[in-house]
Order: sequence, then structure tokens, then C-alpha cells
Amino acid sequence: MAEPRGIFSNMPYNITGPLLDKVCEQAGVIDRSILMMQREVGEKILAKAGDRNRGALSVVIQRLFTVTRVCLVPPGAFWPPPKVDSVVLDLRPRGLTGDGVFDVVRLGFRSPRKTLVNNLSSGFEKGLVGGVLLEMGLSETVRPHELTEEAWFELAGRLTQ
Repeated sequence: MAEPRGIFSNMPYNITGPLLDKVCEQAGVIDRSILMMQREVGEKILAKAGDRNRGALSVVIQRLFTVTRVCLVPPGAFWPPPKVDSVVLDLRPRGLTGDGVFDVVRLGFRSPRKTLVNNLSSGFEKGLVGGVLLEMGLSETVRPHELTEEAWFELAGRLTQ
């Protein structure tokens, strides 16, 4: 039996994004990650469909991991105190993959306030995207943050088949 493997970090706030990408790359070989990061980033990771904080990072990490907020950490817990609150998240791999969907998700969130049709039209024909959304029972004016994980995977599957 293999030894347990984990990633534990107080993530430097200026490189959190690239470090989270590396954690995602390791989802298949680790058992757990306990990560402290800037609270705003943690809230984006935890954001559910319909929440304006939801982004590509939310969809990707929630697909790969079960994410639980462990605790909030106030600035006074550090010396010198930072100017932001922190959060500790527990990420446990779900044993799932992106199945080629993550490129579509990242393209879909390219300009988060624009409609999904407009964002995806730089990689797919606009009429195709609109037609697929309508077939899925979604409006052509839907924004990327409004889609659930399941809807993202269905949309990507239909667009890339």
C-alpha cells in the first residue's frame, strides 16, 4: 500500500493561481490538500452556480476536489499582519478528470460578465453555441457563472463531439 500523500501550504498570495494549477495537476496522486490562501480566492473556489464569484477556477477545482472550508484566519493571527483575511480549505480528490472540458470552461469564463455565447464564439461557431444552449434548456443570454458543473460538462461534450 502506498504512503499517504498530501500538499499542505500557506500559499503566498501573489502566486496562489499558479500554485493552485499545480495542485490540480496532482489531483490523481495525492490524498488531500490543506491550503491557506487569501479569503477572496477561497470564496471564488467555493462559489456555486449562480454566484457572481464563480469562475473557471471554481468549476475546475470543484470538479477535481471536494472542497471544505476549515476556518477563517484573521490578519491578527500573523506577524506582521497582512491587510487581508485568509481562509483554510481542505481539498480531497474526487477521482474525476476534466475529460477535455477545462479548455471550454476557461474559454467560457474569458470575460465573465459577457454572455456564454459571446465568450465561446471565439472558439466555436456562434450559432452552434446558441443552438446547443437552447437544446439544453438554457437561454442564449446565460452567463458563465450561472452554469452548474453538470451543465458545463454537457455543454463541452456537445460542442466538442
